[in-house]
Amino acid sequence: MYLFLKNKFVIGVSICGTVVGVAAAVKDYMQGGKFTKNVQADGKVVIITGANCGIGKETARYLANKGAHVYMACRDMVKCEEARKEIVLESKNRFVYCRECDLASFSSIRDFVKQFKSEQKRLDILINNAGVMRCPRSLTKEGIELQLGVNHMGHFLLTNLFLDTLKTSAPSRIVVVSSLAHTRGEINVKDLNSSNSYDEAAAYNQSKLANVLFTRQLAKKLEGTGVTVNALHPGVVDTELMRHMGIFNSFFSGIFVKPFVWPFLKTPIAGAQTTIMLALDPDLEKVTGKYFADCELKDVADQAKDDKVAQWLWAVSEKWTGTLTGSAAVS
Repeated sequence: MYLFLKNKFVIGVSICGTVVGVAAAVKDYMQGGKFTKNVQADGKVVIITGANCGIGKETARYLANKGAHVYMACRDMVKCEEARKEIVLESKNRFVYCRECDLASFSSIRDFVKQFKSEQKRLDILINNAGVMRCPRSLTKEGIELQLGVNHMGHFLLTNLFLDTLKTSAPSRIVVVSSLAHTRGEINVKDLNSSNSYDEAAAYNQSKLANVLFTRQLAKKLEGTGVTVNALHPGVVDTELMRHMGIFNSFFSGIFVKPFVWPFLKTPIAGAQTTIMLALDPDLEKVTGKYFADCELKDVADQAKDDKVAQWLWAVSEKWTGTLTGSAAVS
């Protein structure tokens, strides 16, 4: 009996070890493409929204280690300062700054831009990274549905307010973190703000499609300026972005779901690779209006190629944010 139980135990341990090994191999494979070029960013001035956690934080860490002057534009100053201290200690780069920027508030965005311009005369890279995902319906300070407001409208305003600085700093880059979810998105021209009905997934998909439409339209407007703009899908990344998705946050999911999903999720640093590539790769200096995933050029969904919808969305975005294309100013 003892030998029988011992053999069963050994077999069980062996099976568990095999399962863990397979899971680890799958996990490694699912991390996707990696930016491997050794490119320095000495003295480049970079803004990263939502840089206190997830792929934003890892992007900030990487660029700080490469010598960039990194502005972490965040809503939560406590978390931002904690992340900043960690990055400074690791990188030995003292040019890492926390600045408040709540993308759900146009006044906060304008205050951030005004402060930045009082401190810096140039901006080499603007990374529109921050986002919210599948949250219960709520509104920005201006009454815009939160996912559309933060993921698209807030970044639309921020980017337009920096176009003058980006142009005088050319060659410069704008990086827009979108998602594969754009392929499931539709711009609801009859109810853009989800006032009549709200579906958290549809609203998120719409906001990510808006990111791609914005990128493609802005690229056309910036032709000949030396400023490029590209969008990307970071992958399915294990970050706080999923905090509103119950399947990942319940007690039972921790036992029954997460162990099976874990191998298929990217780590934050893996999720940041395409962002880093678009920010630094010298071969992309003149590439604009494109969409990337896993450090490779990808095609976009058909609805992301609709120029009429893109123009309509741009006009609405201008109206809602109070911007004037190409000449927006901080009051």
